[in-house]
Amino acid sequence: MTESNQRFKGTTILGIKHKDKVALGGDGQVSLENTIIKQNARKLRRLYNNLILAGFAGSSADAFALFDRFEAKIEEFHGNLYRASVELAKEWRMDKYLRRLEALLAVMDNEHALIISGNGDVIESEDGIVAIGSGGPYALAAARALKEFSDLDAREIVKKSLEIAASICIFTNDKIVIEEL
Repeated sequence: MTESNQRFKGTTILGIKHKDKVALGGDGQVSLENTIIKQNARKLRRLYNNLILAGFAGSSADAFALFDRFEAKIEEFHGNLYRASVELAKEWRMDKYLRRLEALLAVMDNEHALIISGNGDVIESEDGIVAIGSGGPYALAAARALKEFSDLDAREIVKKSLEIAASICIFTNDKIVIEEL
């Protein structure tokens, strides 16, 4: 495999709306193929006067390009998360350059929990939980169980669920960062 075909991959981002709180967390691992390149990367951002949380999974360079575009959409639509997400997804799908980006975004505010993809998808969670990345399915399953069968708050559910994902997914570590609204 040539160097240009190598991809940075693997992460876990998990968000939940629970008990009037919103929490979004991510692990810190960056992997290049089967090698850990970095253990404490920050894959989350607070946007629009700290009213919106966003996290990415996928190629780091691609995700930063998307973060910049998403932040511009949020500003353009005055903090309307849903509208900005739909407009970013449309642009992402239609733009020849953006279509090649390999990343997903998980975005949240006090009303919405969304996943945005390059296929033009804006998926709103039915249960207030969003998960993306290689460890996303593990974290999602843990979060659903903890939400239903525990008294943990949003932050604690995110933390414990990401710890569970890190114990299963080789592309996820336990260097967890969590942001709350």
